[in-house]
Amino acid sequence: MPNEKVIEATVDTLGPAKIPSPLPFGHFVPHECSLTMHVGPDVLESSPSGDGFYSFEEAGPTETIYFDPSKTKCAIVTCGGLCPGINDVIRAIVLEAHFHYGISAILGIRYGLEGFIPSFGHEIWELGPETVADIHAFGGTMLGSSRGPQPPDEIVDALERMNVNILFLIGGDGTMKAASAINQEIQNRGLKISIIGVPKTIDNDIYFVSRSFGFDTAVAKATEAISCAHTEAIGAPYGVGMVKLMGREAGFIAAEATLAMRDVNFVLIPEDPFELDGPNGLLRHLRERLLKRGHAVIVIAEGAGQDLCRKEAKKNNGHIPTDASGNPVLEDICGLLQRKIKDFCAQESIPLTLKFIDPSYIIRSIPADASDNVYCGFLGQNAVHAAMAGKTNMVVSKLQDRYIHLPLEFVVQGRRTLNIRSNYWRAVIESTGQPVSMRNE
Repeated sequence: MPNEKVIEATVDTLGPAKIPSPLPFGHFVPHECSLTMHVGPDVLESSPSGDGFYSFEEAGPTETIYFDPSKTKCAIVTCGGLCPGINDVIRAIVLEAHFHYGISAILGIRYGLEGFIPSFGHEIWELGPETVADIHAFGGTMLGSSRGPQPPDEIVDALERMNVNILFLIGGDGTMKAASAINQEIQNRGLKISIIGVPKTIDNDIYFVSRSFGFDTAVAKATEAISCAHTEAIGAPYGVGMVKLMGREAGFIAAEATLAMRDVNFVLIPEDPFELDGPNGLLRHLRERLLKRGHAVIVIAEGAGQDLCRKEAKKNNGHIPTDASGNPVLEDICGLLQRKIKDFCAQESIPLTLKFIDPSYIIRSIPADASDNVYCGFLGQNAVHAAMAGKTNMVVSKLQDRYIHLPLEFVVQGRRTLNIRSNYWRAVIESTGQPVSMRNE
């Protein structure tokens, strides 16, 4: 071990685990078991914690548990945008809790955090093996979802009224921040309620999560759109196929799908600003590509080029509107690019044919593939193991092929972004053949 400081990722507990586990077999993880890993800038790009050595709790079942299964009630809530695999996580939690721990009371909170607030009038569902038997075959979330914050005190009021001992929250960074606020309210009241998060983001942009569930499925579906765009591009002289993919602040889906297909000529991501005009702008490089090869494929992450959009729309006065989750409302970069490319090609007397494909809502709404299905199963199972052991104020995560516990404070620091100085991004650039930079510097 290098002589470097090891940062302890200590997870809160509700109290001593004194009850023998009902699990009949398998390897039990000691309560004090930890894993020391080096976490690099590919996972912690721009994180306040910085890359380095961390000591994490290993996830898995423990020989003794905190909660008495016969007297335990759980609740599950899903929040934010859709993502392949949410139903798989719900199903894994319910089946693990019911069959292996003997917990019969599992509640499904409908339509996100709104489901806790009486004024919305959303019903509460009883979940069991029969209600989740085939939900993994469908996309979305059986419980429904919503965006936006709700008062933590009212959420904890609802947990007390329902006598809930464990709350599982499946959601993105906004949901994890809400989980942290709920946990603080629980602590203020001196309650013994476990708060366990399962991080969900199709953009793959959560700190300490090297690959979020649903990402592999999203990339596989995105490659289908790229293949179609390539077919359209080569089907006409000077054809351009343009594909918009998800990625508000991180271009992981666009980059990974580009590497998977090797038919992309330009990939534009939020982390790598570019210019349209000038000697090194996108339009000049696109012209060279069209004149040389007769076609081009452009993949764009939805959050790319926002500075260009706001400049074009004269909205660069410092005020950027936000949605219900507090995310900046994105301008239409693809609409801007289509207009600019068409105008430029007309000026250059290039008989352009441009086809635009936006598969975003198809990608996020499909069922998880086999790989993500397995991943979601482990996340759901380990979430139940952690909760029953009395862990709280944490999320379950997979890092370097190991399942670990993470304090909520570690994952809510910000959003992970793609490191454009990494060998990974170099491989993307080499695959496309685009210049390292499309800025006039």
